[in-house]
Amino acid sequence: MKYIVDTSVWSQALRRNQHRETEELRKLTILLREGERIFLPGVVLQEILQGVRRTAQFHQVRDALIYFPFLETGRDDHLFAAELFNVCRAKGVQAATIDFLIASLAIRNECILLTADKDFTHIAKHCELKLL
Repeated sequence: MKYIVDTSVWSQALRRNQHRETEELRKLTILLREGERIFLPGVVLQEILQGVRRTAQFHQVRDALIYFPFLETGRDDHLFAAELFNVCRAKGVQAATIDFLIASLAIRNECILLTADKDFTHIAKHCELKLL
């Protein structure tokens, strides 16, 4: 299997001072322990790092994520994300532009998405997005 871990889960794992055990963190721990293929989209990397204020912590988080295979975003990913946005909007589903891009990447690369963001649950009802 292939997975994408959303910013919401990475933030829980990497940036919080106090870890409270969540279902998503438990799932991430299992994926890491079992050596599953976890891909890192550029937009997720950017979202994680742009929220890190201290330089030392920025480098620490960057270095922790550098080993995950990087998932490039191409024109077709953006086109599909826009199409997905329009389909969902017509059904009354609203989410951030970035969320539709992440959903597009997961679908087009046949990855399962691990997220704590409930917007993806609503998106998944109207497309082939698979959630863990």
